[in-house]
Amino acid sequence: MKEYVGICTVCQKNVYCLEGFLNGVVVEGKLVCFVCEKEEKRDSHKNKN
Repeated sequence: MKEYVGICTVCQKNVYCLEGFLNGVVVEGKLVCFVCEKEEKRDSHKNKN
């Protein structure tokens, strides 16, 4: 089952709940899709080095 949850606050794409699992994360109260969340982690690792 696919249920609409909201819009990614970074890329503005639709985020869904698939079979009971959120297809993204909530960061500081904001909905972020997995693609953007992965990019943020990658960018934060680059900035630390």
